[in-house]
Amino acid sequence: MNDMKAKIFAVLAAAVVAVPGGVAYAEPQAHARAHAQAHHGHDSVRYAAIKSCGKDGDAKPCGDWRLVMHDGSQSVLHDAQTVALDVKGKKLVYASAPIAVSGNGQRVAYLTKTGKLAVRTLGGGVKLFAKDALPRVDQSNITLRLSDDGARLAAVISGEKVQSTRVFDTATGARLGSVPGNMIVLGFSGDGDEVLTSADGDEGVTDLAVYSDAGEQLVRGTPPQVISSNSPQALSADGRTVASVVAGSKPQLVLYDMQSDQVVGRKKLTLPAGDIDMVDWTGDTQVTVHLVQYLESGNKMTIVQIDTETGAVKVRDRYRMLKGMFVFAACGG
Repeated sequence: MNDMKAKIFAVLAAAVVAVPGGVAYAEPQAHARAHAQAHHGHDSVRYAAIKSCGKDGDAKPCGDWRLVMHDGSQSVLHDAQTVALDVKGKKLVYASAPIAVSGNGQRVAYLTKTGKLAVRTLGGGVKLFAKDALPRVDQSNITLRLSDDGARLAAVISGEKVQSTRVFDTATGARLGSVPGNMIVLGFSGDGDEVLTSADGDEGVTDLAVYSDAGEQLVRGTPPQVISSNSPQALSADGRTVASVVAGSKPQLVLYDMQSDQVVGRKKLTLPAGDIDMVDWTGDTQVTVHLVQYLESGNKMTIVQIDTETGAVKVRDRYRMLKGMFVFAACGG
């Protein structure tokens, strides 16, 4: 299998991950269900996926978005748009429409087949946003990001024309504020009240900045290289502590306080095999990490919880994906 077939490509910090090849499935495991129920209270979405059609080098998204659950079952988002449209409304046959799953696996954000932004609550209804919630743009330039609890949604718009990131309340559909379009959105804080961003600073360095969900810049600074060079970074619910996981032969968790501009913690880690796909704060002293293995038999995801005070690592979930998947969006935290 060549590198193109084996690799999963991240789009804006792995909000949606593209995979040339395979239909996604969840491997039913009793311990995985137990972890999911302990974490979420009841069953939840592991990830959303869409099938790939066409020969190698000519793969296209096809069929409906499928939600793969912790118990191994699948459901179909019949109302979700699957293929992205350009600014004139024509299909971009090689690009999937945007989708996102909240960290708790209870909400899914997507575009409907009628072109509206929507958020579906697992076992509940669908909130349709205003027709003008998003600007008329090439939809392949839209990335959706949900907070861990699904209460906040960020719509990131890339492309030649710089446009601000729009932040919404998913319960009401109201637009709460905007984050400047020149800032790269890395994700929500642990409680969803803030947005962590990055941007090029002076003299070739990378800055981090925190914005409120209303769009107010709260703090900006230049972190040490151990933070800026090990992405993705994640912001704690306190709105100031950034976590980064150093991979390699000597993995470690590094914590950085943006207010004091100090590294405030380093813990050696023992991590399962896999490349770091996502990092999220899921508690006052807990960081959750998604790790992906790229295998001939199908890509594997391992999700671990790290105690930030001790460095102890606990496996929360494991699942496998089959070939034939065009893209997937994992649940995050």
